[in-house]
Amino acid sequence: SEQLFVEMADVMAAEGWRDAGYEFVCIDDCWMAPTRDERGRLQADPKRFPSGIRKLADYVHSKGLKLGIYSDVGNKTCAGFPGSYDHYDLDAQTFASWGVDLLKFDGCNSGTLELLAEGYRRMSLALNKTGRSIVYSCEWPFYLRPVQQPNYTEIKQYCNHWRNFFDVYDSWSSIKSILDWTALHQDSIVKIAGPGGWNDPDMASVFVFLSQLVIGNFGLSWDQAVTQMAMWAIMAAPLFMSNDLRHISPEAKWLLQNKEVIAINQDPLGKQGYQIAKDKNFELWERPLSGQAYATAVLNKQEIGGPQNFTFSLTFLGNGLACNPACSIRQVLPASRDWGVYSWVSSLSVEVNPTGTVLLKV
Repeated sequence: SEQLFVEMADVMAAEGWRDAGYEFVCIDDCWMAPTRDERGRLQADPKRFPSGIRKLADYVHSKGLKLGIYSDVGNKTCAGFPGSYDHYDLDAQTFASWGVDLLKFDGCNSGTLELLAEGYRRMSLALNKTGRSIVYSCEWPFYLRPVQQPNYTEIKQYCNHWRNFFDVYDSWSSIKSILDWTALHQDSIVKIAGPGGWNDPDMASVFVFLSQLVIGNFGLSWDQAVTQMAMWAIMAAPLFMSNDLRHISPEAKWLLQNKEVIAINQDPLGKQGYQIAKDKNFELWERPLSGQAYATAVLNKQEIGGPQNFTFSLTFLGNGLACNPACSIRQVLPASRDWGVYSWVSSLSVEVNPTGTVLLKV
């Protein structure tokens, strides 16, 4: 309901979320009335959004925030509301006239793969034609993948970020499956990511917001929440929270607003990280950063027992260049502290909790 989004915008402005960089309040599926109006335009559900989307956008903008909305490339949304098929220009103009700043464009009920691709292209052109800057969030590759390998070069020409994998759920098995999938496909997806176009590991329609970070709900332990935040930063993933900010623990708030982690996620070089080593239950990931720095994550996938040590040579990092001839290392998560200066030939021993991650900046 509009009341929910008004309250969430208030909290984002008042409790440091906007200042940490979270600037979009996103409405997902089910915001629409079941039919278009007499002029063929989408309209908001009159009971849940009685003031209309334009008024809500104005309110969100008054808080220094932006509004995101949802539609679908097919003739119906995933939940059965009117889709944008055959109405791409009209819907883009409608969203622009309402002051919308982001469109999540789903891929349900699209018919053939040709119609799906054509719809994603046409909506991209239609949004640009409005003259309003609207972030275009696609689900194009997710719907292609069961049948064919997505052409990411083409997708990046049209979309600002794109969904690759199944809905995220508030569970460790969901987070783990996303990380496994990303590592398995990194050769085809990492190179395409960069300013203007990003791989989105997941984007569920089952929560209040476009779903990314399920931190602050109930399904993840503290170590697993740290892992999600650290790995989403390594993967250069868009950070969309999927939680109720009116009822969030101080610990979850500290993690989600952690400026050092957000700085890694938003690094201006815009390169996506990747897995560089795997040993039993441990994984070593790195992400090149601006200023010749690297973010490094040591992930422990062991689910039982206590903390374990992982030791690796610093020559592993950045093809041997990250620490040549020496480097300073700072731990960012699970808590921030300086580790000091190391030489190129040093080994590093990192203690990591089960299902946890230690995030370092080298």
